[in-house]
Amino acid sequence: MSEPSSQKIPVTVLTGYLGAGKTTLLNRILSENHGKKYAVIVNEFGEIGIDNDLIIGADEEVFEMNNGCVCCTVRGDLVRIMDGLIKRKGKFDAIIVETTGLADPAPVAQTFFVDEDVQKNARLDAVVTVADAKWLSDRLKDAPEAKNQIAFADVIVLNKTDLVSKPELAEVEARIRGINPYAKLHRTERCKVALSDVLERGAFDLDRILEIEPEFLDAGDGHDHHHDHDHHHGHGHHHDHGHSHGGLKHYHDEEMQSLSLRSDKPLDPTLFMPWLQNLVATEGQKILRSKGILSFTDDDDRYVFQGVHMMLEGDHQRKWKEGEPRESRVVFIGRELPEQMIRDGFESCIVT
Repeated sequence: MSEPSSQKIPVTVLTGYLGAGKTTLLNRILSENHGKKYAVIVNEFGEIGIDNDLIIGADEEVFEMNNGCVCCTVRGDLVRIMDGLIKRKGKFDAIIVETTGLADPAPVAQTFFVDEDVQKNARLDAVVTVADAKWLSDRLKDAPEAKNQIAFADVIVLNKTDLVSKPELAEVEARIRGINPYAKLHRTERCKVALSDVLERGAFDLDRILEIEPEFLDAGDGHDHHHDHDHHHGHGHHHDHGHSHGGLKHYHDEEMQSLSLRSDKPLDPTLFMPWLQNLVATEGQKILRSKGILSFTDDDDRYVFQGVHMMLEGDHQRKWKEGEPRESRVVFIGRELPEQMIRDGFESCIVT
């Protein structure tokens, strides 16, 4: 029986293209006096440039830091390192896994869905992507990994904003939103972002992501969020992929799409869960991330799920609060999503 998700150690996957500023952020976590115990797993200890003055004793792979955090390198198997950390006494407040700048974050994120011991004790909390405001647009043209890192993110730290003009910044943000409209975006210089904005986000509690149904994507499509009956009947919010969104249209990224669905009528769990599992089993290669908050019939608990490609995890999370609208909201981000098929499938799970 796995721990309730509140008892699991939150894991942040930190990704970002070379030179975007991940090292700056990691060094802050490893040196600041934040009073938390973080374990940071890096790919290559030397290459990441962690300041040796911060390190106290070192057994072969795990280095203690002055501020009580630990740092270790992955040589080979992430699961083995995770198991070692989970067994260490005085468990950690959170674990941060840094991926190499060129990597696709998916395999790292999937680790937290696959290995039983890891899944029992840890949960994927958020994927945080550090992006370089000055070079991101170029990277998106020439590096598919950079695009995956943006599409994959729950939180985006758009760094080095002091090196670009206001119009350039607006343009790079529009590109980001064309790929991923749901991530929380922080503009930073030298990665000066509150650690609470990137760690222990509870991204599993998707309210954080879904509450920011990004307003500018609705600009000019005539929808009034609260009086639009149509989108409360499970038709989702048709983000018309940028065709009518106030001048942003040429930024819609042809490859990446996001699709959001919602219903204020309850879903039938005996229909929805098999549908979702079948969808990710058959279309999972195209779906980078999926996540949702679900309201099931005859169930007073909110059910939350998130997925990476074909892998899903979900759990009853907490009771619906008094007066909280009981609606289901689901988001898919991916490439060439079979949009109509997904909408029809979702519709068919709604209890009428």
